Amino acid sequence: MQLTVLVDNNTSIDRYFYGEPGLSYLIRQDNLKILFDVGYSDILIKNALKMNISLLDLDFIAISHGHIDHTGGLEPIIKYYMEAAGENIPHRQPTLIAHPSAFARKKNENLEDIGSLITKEKLALHFQLNLSKKPLWLNDKLVFLGEIERTDDFEALHPMGKRAIDNTTEDDYLLDDSALVYKSPLGLVIITGCSHSGICNIVTYAGKVCREERIADIIGGFHLLKPGETQLKKTLEYLEKVKPAALHACHCTDLQSKIALAGVAPLDEVGVGLNLHY
Repeated sequence: MQLTVLVDNNTSIDRYFYGEPGLSYLIRQDNLKILFDVGYSDILIKNALKMNISLLDLDFIAISHGHIDHTGGLEPIIKYYMEAAGENIPHRQPTLIAHPSAFARKKNENLEDIGSLITKEKLALHFQLNLSKKPLWLNDKLVFLGEIERTDDFEALHPMGKRAIDNTTEDDYLLDDSALVYKSPLGLVIITGCSHSGICNIVTYAGKVCREERIADIIGGFHLLKPGETQLKKTLEYLEKVKPAALHACHCTDLQSKIALAGVAPLDEVGVGLNLHY
């Protein structure tokens, strides 16, 4: 499997790419081509073009959760496909994968919109939708985890704003937060968006779904932005126990948390343009 970072808060130190507080990875495995999250704006298209990567032949677009920094690029992608159709450029209609609640309306504590600006109904006009709470296998090596089981007592304890469901508003615990997992010969490669479900919960559930204890790498947001002392301590204890061979913590992970993570597992830098091979 090959993973290319198209959108991140940081950029490669030796190439001139665009960065933003968002996340998007291109994943290629065997004959599959998958876009995991789409960032906040159209820079995933700009960066892909600078890398000579086509986004017109995707098999899947997988959305980790419904926040705008992971779904905002859907509208530019739709426009990109519409322009290709208008110019008779061949392109594939990818299947869009997400949790069924990913495109519910989401608001922050000030009741400002922070979710996808495109509704599920509008997306269905442009993509084949496969919205699943259950694990969804894309092939025999890649799985979208669906709704993550939350089994520990130190993660995902507090809501992040509100969500609208069936004409009612309730606290949003980001039950739509999911991850993608690749079964490599050396163990699991766990690819996360923001890890609102809790990075330890995600790793535990990935092991359960894939029946594999070895962790080759964890790449993505760890949702460790000024974490509480207990959460950080127990996260470090958990990772020290499972012994991941590598960590690529990025996006919503602050510097102090990265320094702490580097004390329990090998941690490498992430930025737009990074290519990882497994």
